[in-house]
Amino acid sequence: MITYNENAGQFQLDTKSSSYVMQVREGFLLHLYWGEKLDTGDHSYMRWEQGRAAFSPRLENCEGFILDDLPLEYPCFGRGDLRSPALEVINPDGSNICDLRYASHTITEGKPVLPGLPAFYTEDGDSVQTLVITLRDEISKIECELYYTVYDAYGIIARRAVIRNAGENTRFIKAAASACVDFDNMDFDIISNYGTHARERMTERFPMNHGKFELASRRGASGHVHNPFMIMTSHNADEDHGDVYGVLLVYSGSHSISAEGTQFNAARMLAGINPDGFSWKLESGEEFSTPEAVLCHTNEGITKLSHMFHAAINDRLIRGKYKNSRRPVLLNSWEACYFSFDESRLLKIGKCAADLGIELLVIDDGWFGKRDSDNCSLGDWVIDRRKLPNGLDKIYNLLKENDCTLGIWFEPEMVSPDSDLYRAHPDWCLHIENRPRSEGRHQLMLNLSRPEVCDYLYDSIAAVLKTGMIAYVKWDFNRNMAEVGSEALPYDRQGEVSHRYYIGLYSLLERLVTDFPDVLFESCSGGGGRFDAGMLYYMPQTWTSDNSDAIERLKIQYGTSLVYPMSAMSAHVSASPNHQTAHVTDFETRFTVAFTGSFGYELDPTSLSDEDKEMVVKTSELYKKYGHVMVTGDYYRLRNNYEEDCAAWCTVSPDKSVCVAGYVNTHVRMYDRNERLKLKGIDKNAVYRDVLNGNTYSGAQLSGFGLPVHITLEYRSAMWILEKI
Repeated sequence: MITYNENAGQFQLDTKSSSYVMQVREGFLLHLYWGEKLDTGDHSYMRWEQGRAAFSPRLENCEGFILDDLPLEYPCFGRGDLRSPALEVINPDGSNICDLRYASHTITEGKPVLPGLPAFYTEDGDSVQTLVITLRDEISKIECELYYTVYDAYGIIARRAVIRNAGENTRFIKAAASACVDFDNMDFDIISNYGTHARERMTERFPMNHGKFELASRRGASGHVHNPFMIMTSHNADEDHGDVYGVLLVYSGSHSISAEGTQFNAARMLAGINPDGFSWKLESGEEFSTPEAVLCHTNEGITKLSHMFHAAINDRLIRGKYKNSRRPVLLNSWEACYFSFDESRLLKIGKCAADLGIELLVIDDGWFGKRDSDNCSLGDWVIDRRKLPNGLDKIYNLLKENDCTLGIWFEPEMVSPDSDLYRAHPDWCLHIENRPRSEGRHQLMLNLSRPEVCDYLYDSIAAVLKTGMIAYVKWDFNRNMAEVGSEALPYDRQGEVSHRYYIGLYSLLERLVTDFPDVLFESCSGGGGRFDAGMLYYMPQTWTSDNSDAIERLKIQYGTSLVYPMSAMSAHVSASPNHQTAHVTDFETRFTVAFTGSFGYELDPTSLSDEDKEMVVKTSELYKKYGHVMVTGDYYRLRNNYEEDCAAWCTVSPDKSVCVAGYVNTHVRMYDRNERLKLKGIDKNAVYRDVLNGNTYSGAQLSGFGLPVHITLEYRSAMWILEKI
């Protein structure tokens, strides 16, 4: 619900659990409050003038505001706010001053479409309103529309900005954030993520300090290193209690989310496109739209914030056939045979997989061009008849006869220098003329800011999908940007290339998911290098990490679960010893860990022992029966394996009729304490039966005393599947 108090010049945005309040004073749009839900009324008392200058300039001949001490809703560079700006514009005279003042506002039902970019959407019957506040600089003729869409039921506010040049001359945008929030204190902990390839979304928690902390990517992708979300909490907040604020950027390119502790012990949070290397030319009458940022607050702890984000992403970001539905049990061929396969081997793997109850076989890298290693053929999306003399037909028909479907791997955004595509169009890659072209994994990046490149990729991919044989596409992306330039753009638009790349990518994906609605698309970028809300708008799941080791995955999945739902996380049972770490882990533990997301296998089924084959049959059936709980249920982190020698969690169906719980011992200490696992989210007044061993418990027992954990060996696990009786 959005209300406007005309007498106070005050805007109040209410969700089911929070309020967000702004006020216009002397033309400036000020931030008053974001937190626990308020009554509607005049909240002007929440902001008072401190008069703290500390060498900061005061407006209007020392009679006006000190901008450096104001909680500005969308601060600009150049007039005296010396903190990090949301907007910086270069004017025709070369100055970078912008002075935005309130001009008007509208409140409408529903949500306007964000053209060309992914965003949360609405459905009929949603209680959703949108506030648009127009700010204007009368001298530079820059206008800014701030969009606030309130999703009452999900407790989130979606924000973005549109910058418009209403003047006669050209301007350049140097920075344009999607969201800014000024807090009147800095008494927060920051929960951040860091990582690298095969070790994504590690979590850290630390007190906010003076100065600026930034989670950022300059990689031309959201990246393995920092994911585009950040959480700020009260110092005493834990999983179940305390104030928690979250911001999530719906974008897949270079990003920046920062928290800045100021000289007056206040804080500023900014989120948007990374301004480093970015610029955007605005001719007269043109406008630029930022990506969407989503804000969420709760005073009920970190778990509640996770649940709110999970529900909103599942219900109002993910689209299509597989929204809120169990995904098929798949087997990916990569760790089964890497590049070393032919038709005969794939037929054997496919028949064995189908016999074990697997529903989908994915042919990974190596099926096209002359692709025997990673040094050639990207861009040549034509079946390699040396390996597959009958194309995909023979494999597809075998799988179909055995009630199994077929998937395939693409890396469309890349091109190999040794490829027919590159030889024909060397100008189609990102590059700067007269400079060397850096390669990563023996490949260059295609320039998706060029429409003809996107058209070529659509035609190449669609030619395979139009056969009707493909049920699943794994879409990979295995290097970051360098030499970011385009011959198709003039010199003063080179700073636009990276963002235009993503506008091109999103347009390509929109065409594909529209024309092939029955295909399940999975995003991948060396695992989780582009695990972000932008990609989830087109692809409902992401390969969480190239590290498929069950023990290593525990921390990766923990960090991912802070914001992203379990349905979005692809998790597979891989071989033992593991191909990345050489860890030897029993099948039960590998399954326990993988049974938290969209489930599959990453191994050669033909090489398994009879005992392990029986486990594949058993675990596949368990996922088919209970996988819906992983998609729509509430996920609870019961042990923090960053702090303890174990990991534990449970997922509870919305009606509390099923609870799936898992526990993994990561380090054994002699004569350790008696371990009990107390469950959360269940019906305390019900009785539950464990379908795996037949034991029955009351809900009060499970949440009070808990489940005894009888594990004495390292890397061993326990699982409980509890059904209400």
